[in-house]
Amino acid sequence: MPVETAPVELDAIDRRIINRLQDGMPVCDEPYLHIANELAISEADLLQRLQAMLDNKILSRFGPMFHAERLGGGLALAAMRIPEEEFDQIAAQVNQLPEIAHNYERNHEFNMWFVIATEQLDDINAVVSRIENLTGFPVYNMPKIEEYYVGLRFPV
Repeated sequence: MPVETAPVELDAIDRRIINRLQDGMPVCDEPYLHIANELAISEADLLQRLQAMLDNKILSRFGPMFHAERLGGGLALAAMRIPEEEFDQIAAQVNQLPEIAHNYERNHEFNMWFVIATEQLDDINAVVSRIENLTGFPVYNMPKIEEYYVGLRFPV
């Protein structure tokens, strides 16, 4: 079940850091120093603030995004119908698999949605079977056919 949390207070520098990082990292020898200079802060301050935002769960993840298909891997969106009383237990079982990312509860008949990412395209079906065997519930596999870039950005 979703846990309610108190709103997070960000200062102006943290907001500028988040907004800047959403534009991507520069490809250079010292990308953090480059961004710190853009923001008129020290590289040490940038790194400390970034780590604090990760530690405090303000940011859930910070790292590169890879195109699994270009690397020979597979990517699929999957959904399951899980009884509410079993949701947390099944979510924990699914989340223990290294191929699972972005597992969310939705207010819908299909109430568990997650991404499966594998090193080989053919491994998607094996992961689906493993989840079904592990949980006893069917997985609705929706392999990625085409990617649409929407330029999603969250100004803060």
